[in-house]
Amino acid sequence: MRGELKRRDRLCLIYMDKLHIQNFGQIKSADITFGDLTVFVGPQATGKSIVLQTLKLIMDAGAVQEVMGKYGIDWHGKLPEFLDAYFGEGMSSLWRNNETTITWKNKAIDLGSIIGRRQRNKEENLFFIPAQRVLALRDGWPRPFADYRSGDPYAVREFSEKLRGMVERQSQEGVLFPQPRRLKEGFRDLLQQNLFSSFSLSIDKVQSQKRLVLGNGKQNGNLPFMVWSAGQREFVPLLLGLYWLMPRGKTSTRDKIKWVVIEELEMGLHSRAISVVLLLIFELIERGYRVCLSTHSPQVLDALWALRHLKETGADPEVLLGIYKAPITPSMKKLATQLLLSSVKIHYFDRESGVTRDISELDPSADTPEEAGWGGLSEFSGRANEAVANAVANTRG
Repeated sequence: MRGELKRRDRLCLIYMDKLHIQNFGQIKSADITFGDLTVFVGPQATGKSIVLQTLKLIMDAGAVQEVMGKYGIDWHGKLPEFLDAYFGEGMSSLWRNNETTITWKNKAIDLGSIIGRRQRNKEENLFFIPAQRVLALRDGWPRPFADYRSGDPYAVREFSEKLRGMVERQSQEGVLFPQPRRLKEGFRDLLQQNLFSSFSLSIDKVQSQKRLVLGNGKQNGNLPFMVWSAGQREFVPLLLGLYWLMPRGKTSTRDKIKWVVIEELEMGLHSRAISVVLLLIFELIERGYRVCLSTHSPQVLDALWALRHLKETGADPEVLLGIYKAPITPSMKKLATQLLLSSVKIHYFDRESGVTRDISELDPSADTPEEAGWGGLSEFSGRANEAVANAVANTRG
């Protein structure tokens, strides 16, 4: 196992994709190296979402243009108007003429040139699940692209449209979760225990209007969207997005999609539910997707710290699964084995300097506070522990 890990790490150093952004919005300088799993941490409004949306635009410029044109969005070939339409209203100020530079895989990217002409390649390579995913459901049904304001971010509108199309196609199936052919049995059991509490997700109608409901199998037992818990409202759009990425049958990935972005996976979720979502993300990696996350959850960093040390010690897959209380089945062991061979990169976005820092080592004894404090996510617990220790020492003294 250790020899395979070292060989894999050497290959990752050679083939890792790199993105450099300079003077773009609040970002002064971002040097991002991507692994099989890439995680962004840092305070709000430090540029994490901007980088992820920029990555989407670089990879899928033709697909983005096609969708915008389909829904009547015209930026007249002008970069400021495009930035407002793509990133959201008021975001045209992101670009600083003669100062902003973007480099992808050592190649300079000219956004003005990209949006100024129609791209021939319309394939989509990156699937984006935004932090505002709860907006995708209105009264319990996915909203179409055109239902949003013209100044709403493209990532939110496109994700919502994807869900609408998927649910429409499956509307004859009734129950969406749990389905015997959807997700591994272990995932279904964990989701039932930690998110749905024995409820099912299904489609019903009220006066011919379709809607998603949670049901308990009893007469008049369906719960409409407005009485779901906050965690269920946040998770259902994420679950539907994962459904789209995990097609049934022998095909492991969706169409030409190679990359997946999930912003703030932890929103509204209890710690146990976050663990289940992490397992689902690991499933994406096992299927062959490159996954990028943004997070404000110390639990996610705890998980990656544990993963790093389990990789270094050559631990068995069962040990990793034990952290998540996952069943020890052949399919789950395969997932854990693949994860132990995968590369992980973690980047911290600093508010004061506007510079990103690689903190992938997650070394609590590191000289830099960004790495020692895991991008600020462990700072509070550290101060709390120190305060209690001092108080106890003073009392005994």
